[in-house]
Amino acid sequence: MLTLIIYDITDDELRSKVASFLKSKGLKRIQKSAFIGELSSSERVNVEAGLKLLVKNNDRVNIQIYPLTPAVYNQRSVIGVELNYEEEYLV
Repeated sequence: MLTLIIYDITDDELRSKVASFLKSKGLKRIQKSAFIGELSSSERVNVEAGLKLLVKNNDRVNIQIYPLTPAVYNQRSVIGVELNYEEEYLV
């Protein structure tokens, strides 16, 4: 299912680890703290477990995971320019 993951993480190192982890799972960055992609039920469980391990014992983290139908995603509104964050953050 199409899955949107958004987060607020103040720690730069941890935020970078979370972003790298999400990219490694095949998700695409759509904003600085937002990723989207297709995940099966088992992949979603795996991603959630991995994120919990990464952020354990950190009380200043907020990660939200939303399953989206294609119809709901296609109704989104984009204000401004859709940016290609993958190129901006290549190391």
